[in-house]
Amino acid sequence: MPMTFPATLTIAALLLASIANAQTLTSNIPYAEPALERQVLDIYVPAGAKGLPVVFWIHGGGWQGGDKTAVALKPKVFNDRGFVFVSINHRLLPTVDMATLIGDCGQALGWVHRHIADHGGDPNRIFVMGHSSGAQLAALLCTDDRQLRAAGVPFTALLGCVAVDGDTYDIPAMIMTHEFRQQLHGLSLPEMGHRQIFGNAPKQHIEYSAVTHVAKGKGIPPFLILHVAGQPDVTAQARRLGNVLKAADVPVTVFGKRETSHGKLNDDLGIPDDPATQALYAFVDQIVAAKR
Repeated sequence: MPMTFPATLTIAALLLASIANAQTLTSNIPYAEPALERQVLDIYVPAGAKGLPVVFWIHGGGWQGGDKTAVALKPKVFNDRGFVFVSINHRLLPTVDMATLIGDCGQALGWVHRHIADHGGDPNRIFVMGHSSGAQLAALLCTDDRQLRAAGVPFTALLGCVAVDGDTYDIPAMIMTHEFRQQLHGLSLPEMGHRQIFGNAPKQHIEYSAVTHVAKGKGIPPFLILHVAGQPDVTAQARRLGNVLKAADVPVTVFGKRETSHGKLNDDLGIPDDPATQALYAFVDQIVAAKR
């Protein structure tokens, strides 16, 4: 039976929609020279990308595990909304120390700032985001100007930071809280707790805390801090960072999602009716609209 004109239009519209939503993935791009095994990143680019804002994503995994491929819905939903999405790997503890691990994240951000225009992104419109340990790393990159200077990235290139359910924005406070809780209940201290992860020197705990580096007039970008509502440690840490940013006149939104978990909060980002997703979209859309 011959195809009718309206049906032809419908199929053409579907094909155009499919092309519009097409996505190109380039995997395992080295960001160091010479690059070691985990000094690589993936770039997800929507069709026809040119000068788009960029999401720079740091995975979780307790600084000892995790991978750049664990991104769930985020690459597709951000590509569909007109973003280039970058997901990085970094070297892990205990193979390297924390300073080296943080340096990897800085190197990756520097590479993106220098090269993302070749992949359709705008090097001066970057959101830095991360989950769990990646939230601590994202917050540190967006507050510690020493890391940015080493990477060759100015604060002005950062549109915002999204930290998802981190518990170490103030590491000394987290160590004291956890160790006091263990001792109060007569429990032994963990062999690989936050004290060991960040080194035994109190100075290191302070240096690796985002709250240490927040100050007025530095150009720190706006923050969205997402956390599991009712979980005492991440809630306290989210509020602590939020209060420090607010005191420094840095725009900040702290949003706690109920009836979720550490992993589910992250994996659900991109589901349309998810409250944390709605907070995320409101945050990035408002900033992008103001920075076109």
